[in-house]
Amino acid sequence: MPSRKTVISASSGLWMKSLKHLVVFSSLCCLISGYSERERVHDLMSRYPLIDGHNDLALQLRILHNNQLSQIDLYNVSKVATDITRLQAGHVQAQMFAVYVLCGAQEKDAVRLTLEQIDVVRRMCTEYQDFELVTSAQELRNSEMKHKIACLISIEGGHSIDSSLPALRMFYQLGVRSMTLTHTCNTPWAESSSKIYNIYQRQNNSLTHFGKAVVEEMNRLGMIVDLSHTSWDTAWAALKHSKAPVIFSHSSSFSICSHGRNVPDWLLHDLKKKQGLIMVNLHSKFISCSDEANISRVADHFDHIKNVIGAESIGIGGDFEGAVSFPQGLEDVSKYPALIQELLQRNWTENELADVLRRNFLRVFEEVERVRDRLSLNRPSEVQISVKEVQNPCRLVLRPPDPRRPSDMSPSSRAQNGPKGLLILVIPLMLSSLLMIE
Repeated sequence: MPSRKTVISASSGLWMKSLKHLVVFSSLCCLISGYSERERVHDLMSRYPLIDGHNDLALQLRILHNNQLSQIDLYNVSKVATDITRLQAGHVQAQMFAVYVLCGAQEKDAVRLTLEQIDVVRRMCTEYQDFELVTSAQELRNSEMKHKIACLISIEGGHSIDSSLPALRMFYQLGVRSMTLTHTCNTPWAESSSKIYNIYQRQNNSLTHFGKAVVEEMNRLGMIVDLSHTSWDTAWAALKHSKAPVIFSHSSSFSICSHGRNVPDWLLHDLKKKQGLIMVNLHSKFISCSDEANISRVADHFDHIKNVIGAESIGIGGDFEGAVSFPQGLEDVSKYPALIQELLQRNWTENELADVLRRNFLRVFEEVERVRDRLSLNRPSEVQISVKEVQNPCRLVLRPPDPRRPSDMSPSSRAQNGPKGLLILVIPLMLSSLLMIE
């Protein structure tokens, strides 16, 4: 008969062996579970690849490379968070590329600069075979079937049209399908959420008569009205006036982070009534109101907005290349699957996430086009903004030149007749007077 010591020793050995098996089994379960989650995300995003509402790669191409596409390889671009390789890794099937020019160009060369940015987007999306320039919801759908990354062009900032509806129409002809009414500066007809620039200040006039004409013409053309960067009053007025759904292409929840660029709940309810879309911005300052954030905090914005207006009103507008700091784990466009995994872990259904990833945007785009079709018999708007509202000294007033009027002279003539020119005229008169006195 075995001794008690032997029995204890044997039992201890069995217990240790069982413990090892348990540890191995537990580790294996964790490994399988983690693998399954990643595979689930991969499968979901393969079936419903992302339509991203905002990316400023074109801006960085100007800043870093002076728009010289021949000098870079868009499959591998340094110093940025976006290239073709990373877009593919992040399951980004369609990207709204912003054509943005600084507010300092307002009243100057904003239109020319915008044309140059449209040119660089059109070039990169036609010169690279993995990109495809699209201008309609159907073309967007077709590009997915062809396994292309669809490029949509969006103007960021209404100052790009220089208060001209004909300019707006010409941008549409070049492929622009969305425009934010403002950027960080007011236009003569719409108010920005930002107070950086002290221009075109108005009281109780967030969307002027001409501003409403811009919204109407965008509806008629089939161009998406984008309210990111606008003041809340301007957003509210545009929501009320637009006949088509509108979007916030890259804005987050004000209730989670009280930044003026984010959207308050009362405005979200109006957006819901309009069947519009808020595409959540990932910039850390809009996520956590600081330079640091994490994926969990980003998911808080999604959760809150879903609780307020439902998953059918949400999209994703990363704002990569347009902002400087992004949450840990979401540093570039390849990291989108990590966000979707976080939302799955928070019990978002695959159907809800399919809406967020692409179906919501497609619905809005198609409805914008349906409104366009209903308005197809309307003639192009001939509403013009008054010279008084624009207050732009660079605008040419069409009239025959009058050499007696300094304002009608050429820049060189004005220069000659400026302070130096006056001095040249005064000196001989003074000398003549002195000679007469003598």
